[in-house]
Amino acid sequence: MSFAKHVLAGAVALGFALPVFAGDIEVQDAYVRTSGAMAKSGAAFMQIVNTGAEDDQLIDATSDVAMRVELHTHKADANGNMQMLHVPEGFPIPAGQTHLLARGGDHVMLMGLKQSLAQGDIVTVTLTFEKAGDITIEIPVDLQR
Repeated sequence: MSFAKHVLAGAVALGFALPVFAGDIEVQDAYVRTSGAMAKSGAAFMQIVNTGAEDDQLIDATSDVAMRVELHTHKADANGNMQMLHVPEGFPIPAGQTHLLARGGDHVMLMGLKQSLAQGDIVTVTLTFEKAGDITIEIPVDLQR
């Protein structure tokens, strides 16, 4: 890919990385990452800000690019090895605080990708919150983070 195409893809991705609001929940700095072009899974990372006076809970996520989407975290086992675990109850988003979905921690796992994802592609993900309801966001693929 030429330099101009890289710059254009980056500009497009940044345009989609703007904050998204629903009620008291704001999603910031979201991006999707895979391990490569042939990857069968990927993950979405972001900051979820609760600007309200009441706690909320991220309870589910869906996306049309994956056969299955789950909320996951990483925890160390008894030997200090990191394991990725499904968190069916989701993640609390306390009032007035930010919950970070980041590499090596909590994240949205995209399993059974239906297509390859390349730098600058856009993935639609719907986050479901206990109180704020559904928030659909357009997330850029950023394989360089």
